[in-house]
Amino acid sequence: MLRLLTVAGSDSGGGAGMQADLKTFTALGTFGMSAVTAVTAQDTQGVSGVWELPPEAVSEQIRVVAQDLGVDAVKVGMLASAPLVAAVADALRRHLPGCPLVVDPVMQAKGGHALLAANAVAELRRSLLPLATVVTPNLPEAAALAGFAVETAADQVRAGQKILEDGPRWVLVKGGHGVDAEIVDHLAGPEPRDYRQPRIDTRHTHGTGCTLSSAIAVGLARGLAVPQAVELAERYVAGAIREAPGLGHGHGPLNHLWALGPLHGADTIGKDRMR
Repeated sequence: MLRLLTVAGSDSGGGAGMQADLKTFTALGTFGMSAVTAVTAQDTQGVSGVWELPPEAVSEQIRVVAQDLGVDAVKVGMLASAPLVAAVADALRRHLPGCPLVVDPVMQAKGGHALLAANAVAELRRSLLPLATVVTPNLPEAAALAGFAVETAADQVRAGQKILEDGPRWVLVKGGHGVDAEIVDHLAGPEPRDYRQPRIDTRHTHGTGCTLSSAIAVGLARGLAVPQAVELAERYVAGAIREAPGLGHGHGPLNHLWALGPLHGADTIGKDRMR
């Protein structure tokens, strides 16, 4: 069984963060492990509190998992502060060199609450992005990393190229924060391409970015090339949004288990449901 590690914050509402990552790993047939970076008190309507873990606690979680169970791919999400970013980057270099790594540069919650300190962006670019196989910023995150507004398709392409300069092998600039009827996610890297999905009219999109990056990590663990891993992850997330359970009074969670029944391997993600 492939082993996936999430390094992320805990979402008490279960829709995003570490909980979304572990659900995705399980639904896609892999064994999920976690290194918790922060604890949040949040539900579908917002975040009421954030408590960071000490950097050494996060580093130690990564070390023991890597040395005992082993890791086939890593997804990194919420890191909260510059010291946590630096500690995670150092632990990955020490204990999981060369391991496929998907970095979701989480900067704020769906409701707007800041989840990454402003002074941590430079550390993220300096120490963590050079280790990444894929970085998956949404439009606001891409703007923060690239240093200019990202609103149009042309902006996405330009931002992807700019972020590549920080060292990741691929950058997926997600278009979900746009307003068009069609969502375009642009993959920058050795084989640039666009992924297009019709926008689903729903408020139940909490944890979409976490889920997508985790599903990409599963594809990488299975040995898929990045464009194929992204394609299957996009299909999985689209199904999870369409079949969201409708929970909560705000931005509700996805249905991470929607593909569990028909799933028989990485090349079949959602095919039975997508026909």
